[in-house]
Amino acid sequence: MSPAPTLTRPGAAEISALQHEHGRALFGFLLTLTHGDTQRAEDLVQETLVRAWQHPEAWGDEHGSMRPWLFTVARRLAIDARRARLSRPQEVEAEALEQRPAPEDHFDATAIAIDVRRAVGSLGPEHREVLVEVYFRDRSVAEAAQELGIPTGTVKSRTHYALRALRQGLPGYGLGA
Repeated sequence: MSPAPTLTRPGAAEISALQHEHGRALFGFLLTLTHGDTQRAEDLVQETLVRAWQHPEAWGDEHGSMRPWLFTVARRLAIDARRARLSRPQEVEAEALEQRPAPEDHFDATAIAIDVRRAVGSLGPEHREVLVEVYFRDRSVAEAAQELGIPTGTVKSRTHYALRALRQGLPGYGLGA
């Protein structure tokens, strides 16, 4: 068995000729694969030519033209680059972060909701059901009276006393007196 022939890498003149012959077509092909990103397409053309330099076996006589090999390598490089980009978080410029609104703090709203729920729970059932109808179900006094089967005056007075009890049960919330 004879040893495999030692292949030498192509020189600068061969790479230059390869780029001259196939560079424009390769760039157009990669521009399509990169959705019009010229910088990325140019980078992939250069990487394809580096791969051609690294693989002297591709320069053999059995290939009538290097173009099919170059396009296959370029397509695979574009696919790999896309996968790599999608596998890591998208990069964001510092300026965009500075313009982003501050995240909402839901702790305060949650604490208030808990306090209000406790205060409403401390009311008697008559006062609580009037508040539910008028404020939570957004009914008018007349609609609440009809739903509860009581006079409108009773709805008004129960609402008044219920709100007064809530003000006393929720000091520091600025509900007024």
